Amino acid sequence: MTGGPDSGGRTRPGSGGTRLLDLSDGLLAARALHLVAAVGVADALATGPRPVTELAAATRTHPDALHRLLRVLAGEDVFREVRPGVFALSPTGEYLRSDHPDSVHALLAFSELVGRSFADAMHSLRTGEATFPQTYGRPFFDHLRARPEADSLFHTGMAQVTRRDAAALTDAYDFGGARTVVDIGGGDGSLLLSVLDAFPGIEGVLFDQPHVVAAARERIAAAGLADRCRTVAGDLFGPLPPGGDLYLLKWILHDWPDEEAVTVLRGCRRAMGPDGRLLVIERLIPPGDHPHPAKMLDLVVLVLLGGRERTAQEYEALLAEAGLAARRVIDTGSGLSILEARRA
Repeated sequence: MTGGPDSGGRTRPGSGGTRLLDLSDGLLAARALHLVAAVGVADALATGPRPVTELAAATRTHPDALHRLLRVLAGEDVFREVRPGVFALSPTGEYLRSDHPDSVHALLAFSELVGRSFADAMHSLRTGEATFPQTYGRPFFDHLRARPEADSLFHTGMAQVTRRDAAALTDAYDFGGARTVVDIGGGDGSLLLSVLDAFPGIEGVLFDQPHVVAAARERIAAAGLADRCRTVAGDLFGPLPPGGDLYLLKWILHDWPDEEAVTVLRGCRRAMGPDGRLLVIERLIPPGDHPHPAKMLDLVVLVLLGGRERTAQEYEALLAEAGLAARRVIDTGSGLSILEARRA
């Protein structure tokens, strides 16, 4: 943490030391965001400004502590103190509402769970293994299966991210040449439904864990696409649905170390027909020292799952080990890239 209120503990303005301390302070703002998302402050402000005493009652928090937290985030333009002790959402803060069409609420609320693992992340630094099982006593996905509320937040958060990316993906890649698209680990179907909506001539298969596809069926029916999209429940490391000519793996391989990632790719290869295609959709780590979201996400998947983000060359090596060959890499402009692969 930094020094006194006038930053008296810091080195001279603009120095390298100040830069390092500013980076450290970013942790406090991030944790403040996670906390207000977890207790639902933005939803409590959906109808307009409210006194902090009312907000505290609505969110079951301590009034003074909540006021101090909101004051921090007002300084980051997430909230506004419109009158002393009365807070409102800023335009940026509106995205914290769970009902906002581009909401990020679930991801930030879920980060409250993630934060404990990062507090223990020295384990990953010492061992190169995931910290999450050390913190919670079981692997990440096992923990979610045992905690329905956390599992729901996670899948809602993944759907929020996918909906933000879907238009860029369907703009960047011509799915029209496919007859049947199989989305492996497709969650609630957000990506697959976007593909089916953009390309009316194709059908879809959503593959995920049994409890996930059960919820996805409702979303598919609500979208009016039940006649073009079916669901299959199963395990990622077991048999995958055969018969598709285009398979999707979005944000799946980065969850796993190389050996498990190759196992998933081999499963796709077995399911694909001779002329089938596979799209690996991930953030690619670029060369050089410039900041990039993939580099931050790489630490997240290490601590939570023991997985990793990869360069294009590293993904191509995994594909080759699985008997697949990368044909091209497509930049979608969204931060995600598409590696198109076929049987080697």
